Amino acid sequence: MSRPHFAYVFERFPSFTQTFCAREVMELQRQGARLMLFSIRGTDDETVRHFPASLRDQVIHLPPSAALTAEVEAMKKRQELPESAVLTLRQWSGRPDKTRVYEAAWIGRQLQASGVRHVHTHFAGMGARTAWWIRQFYGCSYSFTGHANDLFCPDNATDLKLPRLVADAACVVAVSDYTAGWLREHYPGSARRIHRVYNGLDLEPIVSATAGVGKAGPPLIVSVGRLIEKKGFDDLIRACAMLRDQGTAFECRIAGEGPLREELEAQITAAGLTDRVYLEGPRSQEEIIVMLGKASVFALPCVTEADGGRDVLPTVLMEAMAAALPCVSTRLAGVPEMVMDHETGLLTAERDPAATAAALTRLLENPALARRMGQAGLALARERFAQEVTAARLWRLLTAHGKVNGPFPSPALALARVRQWTRRFSRTLRTPRHGKKAVFPDSPHGRG
Repeated sequence: MSRPHFAYVFERFPSFTQTFCAREVMELQRQGARLMLFSIRGTDDETVRHFPASLRDQVIHLPPSAALTAEVEAMKKRQELPESAVLTLRQWSGRPDKTRVYEAAWIGRQLQASGVRHVHTHFAGMGARTAWWIRQFYGCSYSFTGHANDLFCPDNATDLKLPRLVADAACVVAVSDYTAGWLREHYPGSARRIHRVYNGLDLEPIVSATAGVGKAGPPLIVSVGRLIEKKGFDDLIRACAMLRDQGTAFECRIAGEGPLREELEAQITAAGLTDRVYLEGPRSQEEIIVMLGKASVFALPCVTEADGGRDVLPTVLMEAMAAALPCVSTRLAGVPEMVMDHETGLLTAERDPAATAAALTRLLENPALARRMGQAGLALARERFAQEVTAARLWRLLTAHGKVNGPFPSPALALARVRQWTRRFSRTLRTPRHGKKAVFPDSPHGRG
């Protein structure tokens, strides 16, 4: 049996909230990639049933924390681990990220047995830190796809910070030109290894399900997303109040659930919009496609949150483009790479409900313009976001930069690397004077 080309390490896989990961894996396999799939955390049986059994059955789930520790300690006693891993397990006890060390030792053994030399993961978080340790112990190369808040609002409570993860990666994948530019600006030493690969989408089922669907009743504005600040639903509701006040006929339906539901419901009631704006709650993918088919326009007025969190490349905009809908959104992050202003939709500034209302009015009152922009959006989606295009680009990238093939390095080399890094890291962890917080060694941002 042929050995896998590379492995994925996911925090949780498959995940109903990260369906793009499952699409990527299945498309790579359709194109001939042989993959190992690891899930650090368990999955909920109710949510994973939506994924094909042929995918679910491939996933190697790590044992729960206590069992994982016991298994790795047993491997250590049987002298099955590299000396570099044994040294780190001894010295890393009590550190915040010690579980990543155990995960790396456990996964690395599976990779070694299968001859896998490269690990890819999504998000600069748990999976990327585990992949970094696999590199330290077993010499595998690793890469990760950076998305949004994992880059802009990283978890600083961990020992391995983003600068280290970027510096040691064979390559870093960014999901938009905006994200790639941000990474190159902050980590210029790694600029040549930072590449943009859009998240892909299976467009054709949406295209076929929504083409030619009749649009009965008043013009329908549709939006989809978690009911959280960065989606800008409060601004959409304010824009809808302006549409009502100027006499525009419309309905607005927002699909999704989240912590702001009660607040948004109260806003709708206070604005007197209960007969025009509806919070639909969570909807299946099939139900969302039906909504898109009935819509006249898609709206998502994204905003930047107080802590810097933001959407970079919302998948729902891709889905709306596949349904040939004109989109109204904001000039935020990677959104202009999807919604090209005055070509595939209309863009406004953030937190400007009056501008959102004006954009919606223009499209609702000009059906021919809306259709033309919708068709342009579909053409752009096929060019940029079709999963067969994005998956092929990712595979070429990993093959060019990662150790997709090749022998394992000598254990002595791995041990020397860990000893050198441990000495440097231990010096950095010493309690600094004047209460200043220590930072990771070799950070491009310096000390302090």
